[in-house]
Amino acid sequence: MKNSSLSTPIIWICTVAALLVAPFYMKSYGVHLLTTWLIFIIATMGLNLTTGYAGQKSLGQAAFFGIGAYTVAIFLKLGISFWIGLPTGALLCFFAGVMLGFPALRVQTIYLAFATLGFNTAIWLVMRNEEWLTGGTFGMNNIARPSFLDFNLDNNRNFYFLVLAITLIMALLLKNLINSPWGKSFTALRDNPIRAESLGINTRAYTLMSFAIGAAYAGIAGGLYACLVQFIDPALFTVGASIMMYLMVVVGGPGYFLGPVLGSAVGVVLPEWLRFAQAWYLFIFGLAVILLMIWLPDGLLSIPDRMRAKKLAKDASDARSLQAKQTQEKMQSVNGELNNHSVSSSVTEVRS
Repeated sequence: MKNSSLSTPIIWICTVAALLVAPFYMKSYGVHLLTTWLIFIIATMGLNLTTGYAGQKSLGQAAFFGIGAYTVAIFLKLGISFWIGLPTGALLCFFAGVMLGFPALRVQTIYLAFATLGFNTAIWLVMRNEEWLTGGTFGMNNIARPSFLDFNLDNNRNFYFLVLAITLIMALLLKNLINSPWGKSFTALRDNPIRAESLGINTRAYTLMSFAIGAAYAGIAGGLYACLVQFIDPALFTVGASIMMYLMVVVGGPGYFLGPVLGSAVGVVLPEWLRFAQAWYLFIFGLAVILLMIWLPDGLLSIPDRMRAKKLAKDASDARSLQAKQTQEKMQSVNGELNNHSVSSSVTEVRS
């Protein structure tokens, strides 16, 4: 398992404090953008478990995101509470994730990616064509925001705090899962499935669970997203959205716990900062990502590890050079002593 020096208690405390204070110094759109970022953190945390920790290639996360969104939207249209719709959507995604995990038992790498891509396309077609259920291409609008006790969550700031609380809970659950024997089994599955199976790990079960848990996270994120934007249509859940989520994980650092936090910021916030470039901002964003993948294939959070590895390599090289120098000096000293002894012996023979 990859460990980042960024995942320390001090960083956690400072980050949470900043997230609690930030909305009071932002306009409504800024709070909306921050909420979107938190929602995508939840979605990519699940994908990071599937891809980064368990080593399974998945391009179907947007499908689960959409299932969660439509489940909550349909429940709210039927007058059923958000607090029932959200876990129901997560549960549906969990079982759909188990079903999607079965191809992973037979195919791997690029073939598994194509299988999950096909799943995403199939779910998208259902969302588009089943108008009686999803509204088809017209989508579903006027999605109500939830209420919590006596708090009015129609306000962007209040809804942000709800999403922040759920994000922190989901992050804590995932952190505990990763630090448990389950997390060790996931990383063993990623590093060497054959060796993991020889150690008694049920690779079939852990493969399925990695997809199921990752899908459930996406379902929760989708339900929150539906209430945030209050309008959803199939265009939000295409294969392109899945590729963007996968890109967020890769940019942040697959297998790093805080990778989704940084990757989602790059995928959600950075394009907004680049809008000054107007029609060129997508080109600049894409070029930046390509360069990043060339120079940092393990993501942004691999920088401290790469620097540490480079320092260790330099220290090891210096140690070897010092050892070689000391060995050379010893050899020169021994050779000098032998030469002196040989000269002394020659002089003694001549005298005798």
